[in-house]
Amino acid sequence: MDMAQHLSDTELSAKILRHAVPKMSELNIPVTPENYAVWYEYYKGINLDLKRAIDGLLANNVSFIPSVNKDLYKTYIQVHSPEVIEKVQVETQVLINGLLTKIASMSKGTSRFSDSLTEFDSALKGESDPIVLQKLVDGITSELDEIINANIEMDKSLSSMNKEVDALKTEMDDLRSVVMTDQLTSLNNRRAFDKEVISHINSFNQSNFESSLLVVDIDYFKQFNDVHGHLIGDKVLTYVAQALKNAVKGDDFVARYGGEEFVILLPNTSQEDAQKVAENLRVKIAARNLTIGKEKKLPLGNITVSVGVASLKVSDDKDSYFIRADEALYRAKSSGRNCVVGERVFETPI
Repeated sequence: MDMAQHLSDTELSAKILRHAVPKMSELNIPVTPENYAVWYEYYKGINLDLKRAIDGLLANNVSFIPSVNKDLYKTYIQVHSPEVIEKVQVETQVLINGLLTKIASMSKGTSRFSDSLTEFDSALKGESDPIVLQKLVDGITSELDEIINANIEMDKSLSSMNKEVDALKTEMDDLRSVVMTDQLTSLNNRRAFDKEVISHINSFNQSNFESSLLVVDIDYFKQFNDVHGHLIGDKVLTYVAQALKNAVKGDDFVARYGGEEFVILLPNTSQEDAQKVAENLRVKIAARNLTIGKEKKLPLGNITVSVGVASLKVSDDKDSYFIRADEALYRAKSSGRNCVVGERVFETPI
């Protein structure tokens, strides 16, 4: 994106912000990250299905109760336009940073100006005569008092504005969390993984620290879903996600890659150690007999996982790194599942 386009996007974000927030306030819609993403898209005007839906609600005087807001987000933002959430966050962050810089500069200027006026006021009052000078001093003093008072009020207004922008910044940070989080399991999602793995590769290229990747897949998950239904399937996904999250530590990174597949990045970990971590995970998950229900417990039996392991190499990008771990996972499944398999290491002939 060139600078002219970047400036255009920033100006557009500012314009949308000025329209969206007052309209949401008028309709008693909380300015949450999800709701703001809906109205950002509405005022941007490109998502025609969303625009028609909201225009219809407005025309029929429908109240924007929480269920209505949630349906708009799920139908027109989360499903059809997932990229808009990240775009809103980025563009609004640029706008907020610019506002904060201006506010900080203005606050400092008015504070210094008030101090200077006060000092000048004191100096003028120190003059003893003649009478004409005294009258002039009195007039200047009166004007200075007004300017000082005006600046005090301005500082209060700027301080209030600063707090409002801080609150908006916090909401945008929350929005970033929504963008990077899998809603079912509360783990990082694939978008977060793609960003994190690039960070690992960059660190590896700079300092050559070891890094390993686990790709974890729940065995026979489709068959399990067909027998027990998707609601129970979701509970199994949540169980495995929590087991993976509890088993890692420090800078280890866990994400749901998609469906029943998870990924774990292990910095400062050799392939040998990564396979030990993977084996511990496999054993812990398989050891528990799952049941559903409080009164009449429905036995689900043992849930098992297969794991593929790869270690980062100098020539890797995020795709090649993942592919090698995924190939190892495929071999684990071909070997009967419920096992850990490392990537193939090909030695160069002497």
